[in-house]
Amino acid sequence: MDQRAPAPHKTAAERADARTRRRQRLAVIGMLFSVLIFGSNFAISRHAVLHGITANDLLALRFGTAGLLLLPLFLQPGLRSCGGVGWKRGFLLFLSGGLPMSFLMLTALGFAPAAHGATIGPGTVTVIGIAASVWLFGAVLTRNLVIGVLGVLGGLACLAIAGSTGGHDSTLPGDLMFLCVGLLWGFYPVMIQLWKVDGLRASAIVSVLSLAWLPIYFLFFFRGFEIAPWWILAFHAVYQGVFNVIIGLWIWGWAAHVLGPSVVGRFPPLIPVTGTLLAIPILGEVPSSLQLVGIVLIIGGLFVASWRRPARKSHQAQVPDDADQETDAESRP
Repeated sequence: MDQRAPAPHKTAAERADARTRRRQRLAVIGMLFSVLIFGSNFAISRHAVLHGITANDLLALRFGTAGLLLLPLFLQPGLRSCGGVGWKRGFLLFLSGGLPMSFLMLTALGFAPAAHGATIGPGTVTVIGIAASVWLFGAVLTRNLVIGVLGVLGGLACLAIAGSTGGHDSTLPGDLMFLCVGLLWGFYPVMIQLWKVDGLRASAIVSVLSLAWLPIYFLFFFRGFEIAPWWILAFHAVYQGVFNVIIGLWIWGWAAHVLGPSVVGRFPPLIPVTGTLLAIPILGEVPSSLQLVGIVLIIGGLFVASWRRPARKSHQAQVPDDADQETDAESRP
């Protein structure tokens, strides 16, 4: 009677490699989920703005939910330290990633198509990130970066021309607001990287400081809870506050630890692709020919600028087991 030889036991190195591969696959899935969250934000938020829920309402739902949930994390290092970074740095993070940036973005969605926000914002962020990486962190200005930046700038110009010559007078002001969003948003990951701030802690800082909007909202802009069915308000509270501010950023930051910056940099260009495609079924917004050229140029520029060959490193170097180890920028798309 034949007897099968027992399977040999895996060595410690083989088990470590298998564990690393599982973490990498999970990180890729997490990055794709984050891309879906951030890309869909433009279409879903514009749908809300066009159907009676104002930017003021969405701001209250977003930061009221995220700020209260993240308040314990903010208070953990002590109130005097502003979440552990100091009030000066905390205020700069608040300006770049909190209430001012979100107010501009949500207001712009009432003027310009969601696809414009999904491309202009990430495109501007990428240009600022490249400039900061060269100027502050000594990165090499490669041919891919130059070509990518030129593509993004060309796409932004196409959208500006389409907005100024199209049939909607409000498109160009909305695009300019999206440009300001990208300028503010672009400095957020730069400051996080420069000051070595944990991504979730930075979210807690901007969310808690943005709670200052609630008294203003209830005094001047609150229209009652009848503005929409309760389940729609609950959906936007969870989607805006939990998914966009907390879950998306936490997953993105963890995946950055696992995959490394050269791999993570390939995912942000998927945000405008997702936002543009979702705007068609959700909003019925089909880009014009010139808008489509601009969107394609921005997306193509983002892909070219972000594509870097991963460095040859051991798995251990690429995948730190200790979550407290320093990493590169944990950016907010």
